[in-house]
Amino acid sequence: MKTLWQEWLGAIAFYTCLPLPPRWPMQLAGAAKWCPWVGLLLGGMLWGAQGVLQFLRVPPLVAGVGVVALWLGLTGGLHLDGAMDTADGLAVQDPRRRLEVMADSRVGAFGVMAAIIILLLKATALSGLERNSALVWVLVLGRLAQVWAIARYPYLKPQGTGQIHKASGCFPRDFWPSGLLVLLLIFLLPVSLGQFLFGLLLILLIPAWLQQQLGGHTGDTYGAVVEWTEALMLVAFTTESAS
Repeated sequence: MKTLWQEWLGAIAFYTCLPLPPRWPMQLAGAAKWCPWVGLLLGGMLWGAQGVLQFLRVPPLVAGVGVVALWLGLTGGLHLDGAMDTADGLAVQDPRRRLEVMADSRVGAFGVMAAIIILLLKATALSGLERNSALVWVLVLGRLAQVWAIARYPYLKPQGTGQIHKASGCFPRDFWPSGLLVLLLIFLLPVSLGQFLFGLLLILLIPAWLQQQLGGHTGDTYGAVVEWTEALMLVAFTTESAS
């Protein structure tokens, strides 16, 4: 139990900007399996923020932008940065240079465009969302997609922040926290079968497509998996609201 608690704290410290007491023991190795639970924590906070903005009668689009801004603040833009670097790398025609471009700290035009599309999708989808509880599902499934990418596909760099997650993982055993959380959400925050299956499809297809383009994954592509899964799941929930 002590190790699990340290892994949980390590997941919060790595994947969020939430303050933790500096003396609390934390462990990054093995923390990746708790990513969906971090999504539960963040999703609950965003759900509350969205509810407060609606109570204050803030215009829907403004409220959507505000929630997305808080979203970025809570995560430090960690996943969005990875999505931007991944977009820049995929824009390179020579597959052998893609990892080199992704490692460059400078952001290119394709990275900026990817960020704009993701942020616009999220903000506009939030403005039309009827069930704020959907935010919990969105953040959980986005991080479940990351856990799947870590477990299923090779890591392309000998070093890097994502390497420790791949090296310390023990799959399929490490899927038990994610499975438990999904079961709890099915009972507590039920969604339609179509939405659930669409989320599972994204979890399978987005990491697989990036694997096909690059031959594996990096810390940047893990971030891209999270961001695109979240954005497209929000669109799916908004589509339900519109119908």
